[in-house]
Amino acid sequence: MAELPHALIIAGPTCSGKSALALDVAERLGGTVINTDSMQVYRELRVITARPSAAEEARVPHVLYGVRPAAEPGSAAWWRGEALREMAAAEAAGRLPILCGGTGMYFAALIDGIAAIPDPGDAARAEARWLLAEFGPKGLHASLAKVDQATAARLRPSDSQRVARAWEVWRGTGRGLAAWQAQATQPAPWRFSAILLDPPRDALRAAIAGRFSAMLVDGALDEVRSLLALKLDPALPAMRAHGVPELAAHLRGEITLAEAARRAELATGQYTKRQATWFRHRRLADPARTHTIHARIAGLKQFSESQKADLFSFIQVVG
Repeated sequence: MAELPHALIIAGPTCSGKSALALDVAERLGGTVINTDSMQVYRELRVITARPSAAEEARVPHVLYGVRPAAEPGSAAWWRGEALREMAAAEAAGRLPILCGGTGMYFAALIDGIAAIPDPGDAARAEARWLLAEFGPKGLHASLAKVDQATAARLRPSDSQRVARAWEVWRGTGRGLAAWQAQATQPAPWRFSAILLDPPRDALRAAIAGRFSAMLVDGALDEVRSLLALKLDPALPAMRAHGVPELAAHLRGEITLAEAARRAELATGQYTKRQATWFRHRRLADPARTHTIHARIAGLKQFSESQKADLFSFIQVVG
C-alpha cells in the first residue's frame, strides 16, 4: 500500500468551501486541483455551477473544469478515465493530485472502480428519452420497477437522469444496471486520504443564499439565456443543474426572479442534505486517513495558525 502514489480528496456538500480550501492547499503543497463535480465539467456553466474563476485557475493547475459541451452528457465512467489520467500526469510532474468536489458517485467510481457496461445503443437511449418525456420520471420509474426491481429500488423516482439511464441499460443490454454493477471492479491503484467538510446546516443555508445572489450579479441569468438558445434536450444533465430550470422558468415569464432564486436555493439546500448523508455513510478513505472539518470555511484565511498547522500535519503524515 505504501508503494502506491498518494492523492488527496477534498469533499463535502455544495457551498462548504471546498474549492477555496483546495486552492490554498494546492498552493502550499504544489498540487493540481482535479474537478470532481459532475456539473462543473460543462463549459457553458461557469457561473451557475460556481466554477473556479480564471484568476483562481491561473494560481495553480486546475483540470477537468469546463471540458465538455452541455450537449454531450458526462458519465462516471468517462470522468474516472479522465481523472486517472490527470492524476498520473500530476504525479509525473511532482505535484499532489487534489480531487475536489461533491459528486459522491464520481468518488465511488474512482476509488472502488466501475463496472464495464456495454453501450446500450442509440435506440435504447431514444426510447428512454421518449418515455421520460411522455410519462415523467415517476412513470418511467414505475415501469422500470416491473422489469428491473433491483435497480429501481436503488433510485429515487424523481431522479430523471438515473431512471432514464437504468431503463436504457436494461433495454439495450438485456441486463439491469444493478446486475452490471454487481460485477467485480478494479479499484484505483492509489492511496487516498480525505478532508471532509461537514458544516452546520444554518451556515450552509446562508452560504447557498449568498452564493446565488452573487451568481445573479456575475451574470447567471445571461448564462442560462445563452444555454437555452442552444435548444438542447431538457433531459440533459446540464439543463438540470441547480439554478438552470428555475432561471429558465423566469426567462419564459412563468415566475419572478425572486421566486426563481427562492426555488433554486431550496433545491440546492435539499441536494446538500443528500450530499452530507452520502459522505457520512460512505468511505472515501480509511478512517485514520480522513480529517473531518465541521465548520464552514472559505480557504485557510479562516483558520487559526494552529488549525493550519494541524491540517497540513495531517496531509503530510497520511501522504
